[in-house]
Amino acid sequence: MSRGMSDTTSTVSGAARVTELNRRLAELDAAIAETEARLPAHSIKPPVMLDLLALEDERDALREELRSLLATDNHGY
Repeated sequence: MSRGMSDTTSTVSGAARVTELNRRLAELDAAIAETEARLPAHSIKPPVMLDLLALEDERDALREELRSLLATDNHGY
């Protein structure tokens, strides 16, 4: 019986994490779009490029975590 309760708790926690990841991904997508809009056609400033790269790195890591969570949920683990 305790295993079933653990599975339910895990599913709820997993669902909450998926929601949190999707929310953060939407924020990052908006921040990336805003940062890209700040990039000049010529003479890109290093700090702006570093900001963009950091945002993209975080987005990529969150997407991978989301993929992993969804794969785990789909397999019933």
